[in-house]
Amino acid sequence: MDTKLYDAGLPGPHQAIEARNARERFTLELFDRLWDRYRQRVTYVATYERIVQDVGARFFNDHIAFRTFANQRPPTGIATLSRLFEALDYRPAGVYDFPDKHLNAIHYQHSHPEFPKLFISELKTWELSNDSRWIIEEALNSHRPTVSGDTLRSLVALDGSSSDKSSLLDELVARVETLPWDLPTREAVEKLNRESQYAAWVLVHGYNVNHFTSLVNSHGVETLDNLDRTIDALSAAGVPMKTEIEGAPGSKLRQTATEAVTIDVAVMDQGQATTMPWTYAYFELAERNPVIDPSTGQAVRFEGFLGPQATNLFEMTRVAGR
Repeated sequence: MDTKLYDAGLPGPHQAIEARNARERFTLELFDRLWDRYRQRVTYVATYERIVQDVGARFFNDHIAFRTFANQRPPTGIATLSRLFEALDYRPAGVYDFPDKHLNAIHYQHSHPEFPKLFISELKTWELSNDSRWIIEEALNSHRPTVSGDTLRSLVALDGSSSDKSSLLDELVARVETLPWDLPTREAVEKLNRESQYAAWVLVHGYNVNHFTSLVNSHGVETLDNLDRTIDALSAAGVPMKTEIEGAPGSKLRQTATEAVTIDVAVMDQGQATTMPWTYAYFELAERNPVIDPSTGQAVRFEGFLGPQATNLFEMTRVAGR
């Protein structure tokens, strides 16, 4: 890892976006707070930032991905996070189904064209085996209270004179970065992983960012002007990459990712708090190409997602050998 990058205090990618009002400025600050922790964990990001900086390029964050459990009692799932972002002017833009993985997802977009999209997925817990459901429901029994209506109202009402912006920001960061239930046991994590690596990931990471995504179209320099050249630059710098690119050259969406990093996660083992290594996140790259808008006949950049590509990228957090 290039630690000098962090010493230099390189700003997050969202600070280059011009906010139109106080609520947008708050949202960008939130994303950069989440980005800061993520890039300290996913060390490949530092290499990417250095490559971009060295050639005078820039990049936008295409989308941020989150994972959740869909459950009835207590009620959890996509809405656990989406309500926070809906209060910050995000709106649903696409719905996706992954039946083989027992997953649903919704992607959200903001009216500001440079804001990242959000891809929030949920695991339909009722479709798993009884043993796996019991493990998840045991964790969810200790789930913290859901976000209050007062907090959502404060987000909707944010303006330049809001005095509680700092505490609101801290609350939202904590809701993403703090495990929302009691520590799981090592045995529960490993057992759940045998049926669903997605479920085991959420059990140990909660609502932490699963990945950020560079939009390679935003680089603005010839040496990094498409997905293949960006992959070559990262590979030459020693970053381990996914072996295959999702999407053919010239297609409306092409995606790939670094390998996922492994971090120590907190668990209980024989009644004692300890840690165990588990996959955390990867850094994704996306190349978006034009499609014809059927309503206007004009070429526009494709802004959605493709189910088969997302299915394969979900597997990037599988724990090797398990």
